[in-house]
Parts: sequence; structure tokens; C-alpha cells
Amino acid sequence: MSTLSQFLYRIQPTRPAMLTESPTPAEQQAVAGHFAYLQRLQQQDVLLLAGRTQNSDYSSFGIIIFLAASEEEAQAIVANDPAVQQRVMRAELYPYRIALANASLLEEA
Repeated sequence: MSTLSQFLYRIQPTRPAMLTESPTPAEQQAVAGHFAYLQRLQQQDVLLLAGRTQNSDYSSFGIIIFLAASEEEAQAIVANDPAVQQRVMRAELYPYRIALANASLLEEA
């Protein structure tokens, strides 16, 4: 069995006004697909954590921390995100390692 590594991808809207104005129907569909995709990754025990900043200006971003067997597999996970595929979000992939986590506090949030 191969060892899994942690990766993080950071996403940002390609059209920041999507957060301050109404998203287009295509953006709504892509974001819904993105959320469903992350839920599937969670059910497959791939997703460790996902969330976004609560600001809605150009600096807003989301992060997804997940497990993959290789960088190539991690790149495929990012590339298969519907919001990335439809270019509603741009993504940057990073090798990552969680150093500390308090699972009990995450469950309460």
C-alpha cells in the first residue's frame, strides 16, 4: 500500500464580482458542482478539510486539504473540480502537511 501525502489547493474566483453581485447561472452551477465534488471526496476519505474566507472582496479564497498518493494524483483531483474545469475558480496546488489540529474544536465550529 502506498503512503498518502497531504496537499492543499487554494482557489479564488476568476470573477471576484461573483461574490459581491449575483453569480451568473453558470457560476451557480459550477459552485454547486464544486461543493458536490468536495462532498464526494469527503465520503471517499480523501478530503480532510475545506472552507473559505468570509470576506467578499478580490482577496477572498478557499482552501481544500486532501490526501493523494502522488503529486500527479493531486493535480488530477484539482483538475477534476467542476469550478476549476469551468474556469469559475482558479486553483493553485501545494504539497502540505498539517502540523497541529484540534479535531474536537473543528467539530464544534
